[in-house]
Amino acid sequence: MRKTLQLLTALALALPMTSFVPATTTSTPAQAQAPQAPQSQEIGTEESLSVRVGGKSLSTVIDRPGSGYVKIHFADLRILPGDVLTVSNPDGTEKYTYTRDLKASQTATIDKTGFWAMSITGEKAVVSLTNPLSRVRIDKITRGYTEAEMSSQPSVQSICGTNDYKDAVCYQSSNPTEFGKTKSVAKLLRNGSSLCTAWRVGPNNRLLTNNHCFTSTTGIEVWFNYQCPTCGGTASAPTTKVLASQVLKTNAGLDYTLFTVNNFAAISSFGYLELDARVPAVGEEMYVVGHRPGSSRSCRCATTTTVAATASCARCA
Repeated sequence: MRKTLQLLTALALALPMTSFVPATTTSTPAQAQAPQAPQSQEIGTEESLSVRVGGKSLSTVIDRPGSGYVKIHFADLRILPGDVLTVSNPDGTEKYTYTRDLKASQTATIDKTGFWAMSITGEKAVVSLTNPLSRVRIDKITRGYTEAEMSSQPSVQSICGTNDYKDAVCYQSSNPTEFGKTKSVAKLLRNGSSLCTAWRVGPNNRLLTNNHCFTSTTGIEVWFNYQCPTCGGTASAPTTKVLASQVLKTNAGLDYTLFTVNNFAAISSFGYLELDARVPAVGEEMYVVGHRPGSSRSCRCATTTTVAATASCARCA
């Protein structure tokens, strides 16, 4: 299989936006040259609310049953020197802390009225302060759609041919080398409500995604190890999240964005892919890794395919 995994990941950076046409399907040159514009895959929604934390109420829980994640926006900030604002899941295994110096956290998306904290995986987010003299107000959240909500969402996407996506871990025994590369592929949560895919390219702080996924890093979370630990499972393995930091290069025509992240050390252990600058051979097997559409709680999935002389990437009506 050589380095075809590396090349095809580059060609299919955002699986929710495109579908691969199997070898048994053909398309006219006009169809291949003029695909429809990619559409956003919405996996969540924003809600307004007003919950104050501080004084006699130093902690609160935001609970959205069935949601795959909760992301909180804070306004009316009054965090005293030495105080700590914490956002975590109920058992504390995922936790982000914020002080008066919001930038120091590397996980705060600061705006004109306050800031967005990093999302919490699961349906509950616990917010707490340590000093009763500090004050914050939760004025809005984004949260993942429930499975019922997701299934009711209109979709402009479909699968050409048979949908043979499997959880990446399903290939752990049959394709151990390829499976070992999957950790370098990340899920993007865009502005708290939509999905894309990215991957580490090379050993340094460099990641690739599509230009149609983003051209500005504001509000972009990058999730590593968001995968099912068991084949056919629904739970997610412990996830490492960082914020996108800087766009180094982007091009709409070639549909790519090269970017960096905050706290690169946190994701450096997940490995990386490289670019394989060649045309794959007809009949060569490929292994496609990404985050499937259709679920706010989807784990990383993969499929295998072979290169055909007439194969092309196109959207399905």
